[in-house]
Amino acid sequence: MRLALGPSGNQLFTMPTRDGVQQLLDDGHSYESAGRELGIAPGQAFLIATGEPPEDDGEQHLVNPPAFNPLRDETVLAWIRERAARGLRRSP
Repeated sequence: MRLALGPSGNQLFTMPTRDGVQQLLDDGHSYESAGRELGIAPGQAFLIATGEPPEDDGEQHLVNPPAFNPLRDETVLAWIRERAARGLRRSP
């Protein structure tokens, strides 16, 4: 669902439609990118476009996309280095 402003400035939520999903697919989007564009899961984009749940092996990734779990984060590593250096400066 997308958030939009109505004529009087009030917030409105718009629902993705079959035509809207199909237009994105016709424009070259995948179900993943169409879902991102519409603010919905890729499997929901597939369901809206086809009327069928993504159950086949070729569509399973739309329902259960792999989790992203970064093993390294440079921001965290920089913080740890700075914190360790500060602790070493304070040591007697």
